[in-house]
Amino acid sequence: MVLAFKRETFRDDYTFRNSPEAVRRFPFPFDADTYMYSVNIEPHVAGRKGSVFEHPIDIDEHYVSEMRDRALVLKNDPLRCQTLPHMDLAGWDLVELLMVSMSEAYPEHFLLERNGNDWHWVNRPLGIDDRFTFGVTSTLPYGPMEYITRQCQGDFCLLDQRDGNLWVDAGMVTTQADWSMDFDLGMNFFEWHAPVPLAHEKGVFERALKFLMQLRQGHPVRRFNWTMSSTPRLDTSPENYHKWGYERALITPENVSERLHLRVELQALWRLPRSNAVVFSIRCYLASMNDIVSVPKWGRRLHRVLRDVHPALAEYKGLTRYRQTAVDFLSKYDDGQETSPGIWPD
Repeated sequence: MVLAFKRETFRDDYTFRNSPEAVRRFPFPFDADTYMYSVNIEPHVAGRKGSVFEHPIDIDEHYVSEMRDRALVLKNDPLRCQTLPHMDLAGWDLVELLMVSMSEAYPEHFLLERNGNDWHWVNRPLGIDDRFTFGVTSTLPYGPMEYITRQCQGDFCLLDQRDGNLWVDAGMVTTQADWSMDFDLGMNFFEWHAPVPLAHEKGVFERALKFLMQLRQGHPVRRFNWTMSSTPRLDTSPENYHKWGYERALITPENVSERLHLRVELQALWRLPRSNAVVFSIRCYLASMNDIVSVPKWGRRLHRVLRDVHPALAEYKGLTRYRQTAVDFLSKYDDGQETSPGIWPD
């Protein structure tokens, strides 16, 4: 499949738009009309053709523009990508995982040739043609994790498993929803998730950690997370809060349909073969309220979810300032009809 890549921006003039095809494949995260934080983990296996689940690594029409935005973030703040020295092998594991996945799923755009440790990688959309020695960092222009994650949509954290816990010891994080790689580097699983309300009391993270510690190679898993953004800005980091925080006050009944976006993270976790580390990918998708209500089931359901979401979750996700404006807009698209189970349109 040959993809048509768009030229668009996720800052300043915000020219980001979803094509009708991108709206249809948007990973709507709610399988019911109510929401409470949960692990919601399932096997990361091939799913419906044309959906974001079709391939292990999803590349879409926004690919080239997202990679340009990542390069801008790194130019201004190199600390968005960090790796502790003992995670170098995990970085090479990630190189293999992403290069193999991308070249097999999108051979029109990516080529990987391997002759022992002599590798040849071609990324046609970004104009990259590199030969390197697998495992030898000096043969790449960046460290292995940074090299490949500069070429793949989504954020990536590498988790080291030791002392009965998982530790965030490396990561490329430039599209985060209000958290900081620089701050979280070196934290364990519980420290990393400490700000999440309600879930700790319910034992969600204890169960999640127990499950992930037993994650097997070749059996990746996935889950959804979500929030909302007052613009289609990818980089909503705490480091740049002064650049985007005020935008939340700019949502009005007149512009909510275009400015406010549902921000969905398709999160996946793989066990890596050589290092035994776990890679945690966080792939961000954005859809405006106009995009959402173009699918009647989604418009009804999002109205009900936002209307009834627990206040503590609304506060944690930063929805409080504009939640009622969104609910009022979406209410016009909720005819009271019953919605079918699952995330797919009726």
